[in-house]
Amino acid sequence: MISSDKKATIVAELTKDKKNTGSPEAQVGILSARIAELTEHLKVNKKDFAARRGLLQMVGKRKKLLKYIAEKDSKKYLALIKKLNIRR
Repeated sequence: MISSDKKATIVAELTKDKKNTGSPEAQVGILSARIAELTEHLKVNKKDFAARRGLLQMVGKRKKLLKYIAEKDSKKYLALIKKLNIRR
């Protein structure tokens, strides 16, 4: 689980307002951090299928949010995926 301090730093890096956790950019950043943590967990616990399902759901949700950002503002989308090191 991601700590509230780490979540606050991610939101502060990606948005103008530190408390705006509802913005799509902040949500993508938080989901990316959770995906990274869960990926490390699954490298150790290969048979944790419930966690694998949750990971796939988070990846799908992040994909939808990125699609929304790309449709809304393509420059912001390109900057975000570059900052988070996400493939297209």
